[in-house]
Amino acid sequence: MEKLKTFEINNNTLLKDYKENLKNPDFQNLVTKLKINEYLGSLNNSSLEDCVKSLNNCKNCHGLYECQNKVIGHYLYPEKASNYIDFVYIPCQYEQQEEKLLETKKTASKELEMASFKDINVTDKKRVTLIKWLKDFYDAYDGIKDLKGLYLHGTFGSGKTYLIYALLNELKNKKKVNYIALYFPEILRTLKDDWDLFGENITKYSTVPILLIDDIGAETVSEWGRDEVLGTILQNRMNDHLPTFFTSNLTIEELETHLSQTKSNIDKVKARRIIERIKQLTTDMEIITTNYRK
Repeated sequence: MEKLKTFEINNNTLLKDYKENLKNPDFQNLVTKLKINEYLGSLNNSSLEDCVKSLNNCKNCHGLYECQNKVIGHYLYPEKASNYIDFVYIPCQYEQQEEKLLETKKTASKELEMASFKDINVTDKKRVTLIKWLKDFYDAYDGIKDLKGLYLHGTFGSGKTYLIYALLNELKNKKKVNYIALYFPEILRTLKDDWDLFGENITKYSTVPILLIDDIGAETVSEWGRDEVLGTILQNRMNDHLPTFFTSNLTIEELETHLSQTKSNIDKVKARRIIERIKQLTTDMEIITTNYRK
């Protein structure tokens, strides 16, 4: 008898909480859209609340770096069957864009490995200054001179990565200069997966003669990624005067704002430290031109 009473009390409490949540228009719209009955709604009230919170977080989000959801880049959503509800994490638009970009990078990797000065389109007048800078860097590089790299930002598809790779391949093939190119959003995931090799990899990225950090600003910012990974690599390279290159869709001012915003807080001071290191290591240059990926 006591167990029956407890069951009834619990059910009444669930139903009461569920009806209270129905006063929330977002909650009610979700339940109505999926045709969830009172029984299923009461049993899954807490998870449905999480779904509504997750969806509301997505409404005002401008990128993965702002994601407030439990699983970054995903929102929780109910999938209703006949007599139960399954809750699944679905990639948001920004996560889908990131996954698509990663696939594009993988597909383009062979083309980038073959990039060279002779294949650069020199008819685009908007790229003349940049191409001259790349040529001058190639001519001046001897492994001894203290040369700055490049922070190259600009429009999507303008050939930023290809142009830097063309320089790096020329240096590798003709001057035997070793380089490493990192697609920054992916390398953060890789470092976490290969934790036993973390120190070894950080040393490798810190000491390679030339380093390219591709697409910085597209990653989800975390204190660990910004301070322990990026900050350490840049500080080491700055100390040793090693040329470092960056490509980004963000201006350096926009990158500073991006780096200041982690999931847990906003830290302008630490973001400023990263930006100062980038400025010490690079020349800032913009490229606004044709989308060569069309």
